[in-house]
Amino acid sequence: MQRQRNDIEHVTISIRDSELVKSTLDGDQKSFARLMTLYKKRIVAIGMGFFKNAADTEDFVQEVFLKAYTKLDTFRGDSLFSTWLTRIAYNTAVNSVNRRDEYVQLSDESILQDPSDTPEEVQIRKVTGQAIREAIKELPEQYAICLDMYFFYDVPHAEISSITGLPVNTIKSHIFRAKKILKEKLEERGFI
Repeated sequence: MQRQRNDIEHVTISIRDSELVKSTLDGDQKSFARLMTLYKKRIVAIGMGFFKNAADTEDFVQEVFLKAYTKLDTFRGDSLFSTWLTRIAYNTAVNSVNRRDEYVQLSDESILQDPSDTPEEVQIRKVTGQAIREAIKELPEQYAICLDMYFFYDVPHAEISSITGLPVNTIKSHIFRAKKILKEKLEERGFI
């Protein structure tokens, strides 16, 4: 039942985004603005993971959306628009930091926080998130990137492969190894 609901949601999102892309290509600027609104949080989170400051991240977000806009006619719909956009963001970020080992996922609770959370839930998420971020800093860069996309953004293995250019089995291996290392690190810190 959950898989069927996810498939329906996937198709609905795909149709919505394809229509927004087509409208943008037909000259409707509001359609591209809608796409930016839908995916800005994801791009900001990726940028913060690479650049760790708001000013560079803001420049990064503008660069990603500018690239997406100018290359929009190359979007063929073979993948979700979000996958295509994330690939642009990932490649832009990697090129910007010249493949330095500076990627630290944030999936910051302030970016993705649910406004209905109680103060206690916010604090628990903050402490847990900080412990996880500290542990993730110790992961190899590729492990951190794969883990971040898979767990924090619900990006399937095949889409991560498309974004990073790594084979699907390598993605699965990176995620498996990252989870094992994280478990060990969190056990050392007393969280498990």
